[in-house]
Amino acid sequence: MTALKDMPISFPGLFGDWEFNPDPIALHIGHGIYWYGIILACAMLAGLFLCMKQAKRFGLTEDNVLDLVLWAVPCCILGSRIYYVIFYLDLYRNADGSLDWGRIVAIWDGGLAIYGTVIAGVIVVLIFTKVKKLRFAAMTDLAAMGLLLGQIIGRWANFINREAFGGLTDLPWRMRLWVSTTQYIEVHPTFLYESLWNLVGLLLMLLVITKGRRFDGENTWFYFLWYGLGRSWIEGLRTDSLYLFNWTFMGQPIRVSQVLSMVMVVVAAFMLFYNIKIKKRTADGLLVKQVAAAAAAETAETAADAPLEEITAEETAAEASETEELDDGGTD
Repeated sequence: MTALKDMPISFPGLFGDWEFNPDPIALHIGHGIYWYGIILACAMLAGLFLCMKQAKRFGLTEDNVLDLVLWAVPCCILGSRIYYVIFYLDLYRNADGSLDWGRIVAIWDGGLAIYGTVIAGVIVVLIFTKVKKLRFAAMTDLAAMGLLLGQIIGRWANFINREAFGGLTDLPWRMRLWVSTTQYIEVHPTFLYESLWNLVGLLLMLLVITKGRRFDGENTWFYFLWYGLGRSWIEGLRTDSLYLFNWTFMGQPIRVSQVLSMVMVVVAAFMLFYNIKIKKRTADGLLVKQVAAAAAAETAETAADAPLEEITAEETAAEASETEELDDGGTD
């Protein structure tokens, strides 16, 4: 089910007859500058800013974040597009069955999958931390915060594009979209559900999880647990899910994102339980604690060396004074 992108959006159960009709193209220059791209760019910048401000809490620096972003952004965009196209490949074929490469690269028309972003991001972080000799889990803990903020903002690009909505509903917050000039549908605003779910997750991560971290990787596993729970529910409402080719389970097509979400929840819950209850990790093993301890040791060593330097300076001054007195005596 596809909604027209040049027809108004409304929430009749909340705002009555009020309608909003955003043009998907922000600036009609060349092929156009789309709101989709602008919103995603804002999402990336917001996530970057948050990561830079939070870097010290994980034993990392702003330079570490900036260096990573230079590689992560293009790779994540590429990964999210490849993931989407693979599972919607029939949409990008010509009449003769050949691939329409022009449509494949047209990301401004929509078609990015967050799981493609996550997969590409994990690969980039793994390689980056290996090369830079940084702790992988500490970097992913920080990146998870930026990713959540990016998702909160980025989902509104789906709103502008009239996509990623759910099935029919008569709930008070239903969203009305037009599928023709004379016919509309009233559906779950699943983009909004996910945005709000991620907002709660980010607040929990900022105010609770990060403050009480017991091991590097805790934020990461919390992200997979929280996002997986929300996405497995929300994905079941959507009408544009990516399906696992033509495979079925109990007569129903398999939603790729829903299956991945459920797997993520199980794995994340196990890893949190294993590290907290079985291994009984403590905050002493965190990279940020080790960095702070190393800095304190260096400061103490510098302070210990300072008196020796002062004594040496005083002895040198005394010897110089004695030499001057002897020279003066010889002259007389």
